[in-house]
Amino acid sequence: MHSPVEDILKSLIQFEKSPNTSIYIQITQQIINAIQRGYLVEGTALPGTRKFSTLLSINRNTAVAVYDELASQGWVDIVANKGTFVLKPEKKTVAIKAASQGLEKLKTYPKTAGFPFQSSFHLASTEEFSVSKYVINDGQPDLRLHPTHQFSRWYSASMKRASLISKWNQSQEQSYTTFSKQLCNYLNATRGFHIKPQSIVSTRSTEMSLYIVSQLLIQEQDVVLVGDLSNYKSNMIFQQAGANIKTIPVDAHGIDVDFIEQNFTKGSIRCVYVCAHRQYPTTVTLTAERRLQLLQLAKAYQFAIIEDDFDYDFQFEGSAMVPMASADGAGVVIYLGRLGQSFFPSFQIGFVVAPENIINEAKNYLQILDKQGDLIQKQILTELIAEGEIHRLIKKNITIYKQRRDCLCACLYTHFKGHATWQVPAGGLAVWLSFSSSISLIKLAEKAKTHNLFLPKTVLYQNKDVCAIRLGFGHLNETEIEATIAILKQSFNAVLQ
Repeated sequence: MHSPVEDILKSLIQFEKSPNTSIYIQITQQIINAIQRGYLVEGTALPGTRKFSTLLSINRNTAVAVYDELASQGWVDIVANKGTFVLKPEKKTVAIKAASQGLEKLKTYPKTAGFPFQSSFHLASTEEFSVSKYVINDGQPDLRLHPTHQFSRWYSASMKRASLISKWNQSQEQSYTTFSKQLCNYLNATRGFHIKPQSIVSTRSTEMSLYIVSQLLIQEQDVVLVGDLSNYKSNMIFQQAGANIKTIPVDAHGIDVDFIEQNFTKGSIRCVYVCAHRQYPTTVTLTAERRLQLLQLAKAYQFAIIEDDFDYDFQFEGSAMVPMASADGAGVVIYLGRLGQSFFPSFQIGFVVAPENIINEAKNYLQILDKQGDLIQKQILTELIAEGEIHRLIKKNITIYKQRRDCLCACLYTHFKGHATWQVPAGGLAVWLSFSSSISLIKLAEKAKTHNLFLPKTVLYQNKDVCAIRLGFGHLNETEIEATIAILKQSFNAVLQ
């Protein structure tokens, strides 16, 4: 005969082998539920682990794991040589006695603060959401290309490393990590740098890198120069730092450096923000002549160059032009980059390459914002760089993205020849599609939405001189590209009518 407790356990507990939830966790959760519902009252003695394992036909080690888990959460008390007894965990919070007035207001949480604060117009969200089948973005990678099972193995292996605990418990970084050394090796090999760990700091993203740099450089009303068409995210960060943003022309050769020299004087500029490799959003490359001219001007005028190289890895044809920072002998360039765009977003990192005194100050900010970063992520990236896996993944993905670029350009030729112009990009995951006739891009987006294609406002560029879309294609396969461009042309025709 089973005891009443055993009968309760036998009738309430059911489990199955699952890749998502282990058996001992399933059993633990059901026992907790039984205690919460009063089936197992405080002081009830649970069967020993041998009898428990026989009762549920499970391994005794599983039974031990169940009781250990219950004890760690405070649901049972394991008494040596006596048994395991049910507890009711103590209530962790104490109710606050409310005043007699306004009790009805305590039933819902307040929507507005009861104190004044300054909201930020510059940081208003630009995010838009849609349930459309097809979406155009500004040039993001395709998450479907990432090797899910491979990353799971890498992550699991990193979690089991004994050295990880010691790194987490470390109060501060005592010396340059293996990751920073490997990152330097990677950048020296791929971008023509000759840097050491003291000239680099890693962050969570390029946006975080730019935020830290802007806090270091910019004071209220400092002049920051950007292209007349520029990255809206960087502009938001500069404005939040108090910058006085002024625009400079961008042509087929990149930003117009002559314009800077003709319209500004020494000491009047704090920094120039430029995407030298591929200008955002137009994708044009800053020529070698203008790069040299900008470096010389920065030295003479004593301003900083912030070089944002957000998609260096995606080069389809020829060799990528090395960053300006690799030819900077005067210490005027702060280089922002991104590593791991061929990985899941959680495995991507940003980094800053700059003179050592700038990096030391950046690390001080990082100590406040993100002291340790993601140690597992860094450990995995270290191994991927050391083993050459990162090069293999990038090369594999570039082959796919190049095919998608060719498919996109062929579709554009079929549907938009004579209606728009574009350049076949040598790299990057976006095409600058400029319409020959000025149409309302807002109306185009509205028409496209009725046909299941979403065009967010952040990819639309329109003024008296420009009517263009930054058309990201990396996240779409070839079938999706064909459908997207067909819908775009259908919507374009509807707007023209």
